[in-house]
Amino acid sequence: MRTGTRKSSAMIDREEVLKALKEVCDPEIPLNLVDLGLVRDVSCENDTVHIDMTLTTPKCPLEDYIVKCVKKKIKEKFPDVKSVDINLSFEEVWRPEVHISEEGKEKLRALGWDI
Repeated sequence: MRTGTRKSSAMIDREEVLKALKEVCDPEIPLNLVDLGLVRDVSCENDTVHIDMTLTTPKCPLEDYIVKCVKKKIKEKFPDVKSVDINLSFEEVWRPEVHISEEGKEKLRALGWDI
């Protein structure tokens, strides 16, 4: 019998993780991390979820908070996951006009943002 929407690590795939990450919003910009273009790659291996991501700026004062929120969401959605490995990279500078999804840009425009 199936209970709830939680998945075991054996059943996790990239799309499910991305869907979960769409529930994590940036604390300053009213968009989720995926539509903001902060999540660069996701992979699942055994009982570990690997997430490559960036932030809107290096040395972001909210880095610890955002990382904590991402880990909490993954563990909440996938309780069998033993480890959430987050790699923050700033090699490619985040630029809103390039990295925010079209859906995200539309949401921001609807809120009066000039993007």
